[in-house]
Amino acid sequence: MEKILIITGGSKGLGLGLAKEYHENGYRICSISRSKNEKLYFMEQYQCDLSKTETIENVIKEIFSHLDKNNTQQITLINNAGDLGTVNTIENLRPSEINYTIQVNLTAPLVLSSQFVKLTKEWNCKKQIFNISSGAAVNPYESWVMYCASKAGLDMMTKVVSKEQKELPNGVGIVSIYPGVVDTNMQEKVRSTPKEHFKAVQRFIDFHEQGDLSSPEQVAKKIYHLDISGELKNGRILDVRNV
Repeated sequence: MEKILIITGGSKGLGLGLAKEYHENGYRICSISRSKNEKLYFMEQYQCDLSKTETIENVIKEIFSHLDKNNTQQITLINNAGDLGTVNTIENLRPSEINYTIQVNLTAPLVLSSQFVKLTKEWNCKKQIFNISSGAAVNPYESWVMYCASKAGLDMMTKVVSKEQKELPNGVGIVSIYPGVVDTNMQEKVRSTPKEHFKAVQRFIDFHEQGDLSSPEQVAKKIYHLDISGELKNGRILDVRNV
């Protein structure tokens, strides 16, 4: 019986850390990313630009066409891909920038989760959705309006879907996870932002210089152990640093 992980953004950063961790523990990995990395032979890679949400449905259906519900012990979707967006105050954001960031961070997870719930409705196995959210969902950062708003929306999606699913005989469990400050390309982007665009930039420079960033591998191991320990109960929103 297979254990299956479908993950967005599995080719780099935290997504790659999670893909490796779950693969090492016997999971079949299906990654949805903008680009393929042929060196990542252990995962099945599906190309998709998550900002073009009209293409997502076909990709998730293509993945499911290769899966066998009668040979699956567990299936998990991790909505991991995200984009910080343009770091600036709201009056300086172009409509196209707003649209792109909201599509990637919120619309794509909504579409993927919708399809995942629909396509696994008749599956008699453990079914889960993990949304990689952020403390920015509850802590407002000036110049991060798109990121904060989209992550807050992701948390609310978790709360609503958990209510919808909890009364069903074989519903999908869904959680939001705050991974903390992880050493990824996004953090590099934050640190390189001019102070006039982001007042709190020095705080993130200090995180890096003082060695306070977690590696993707460290965070992936924490999430995996929370998963197998049963901590990721339906509807929960948790920060891995506090568990």
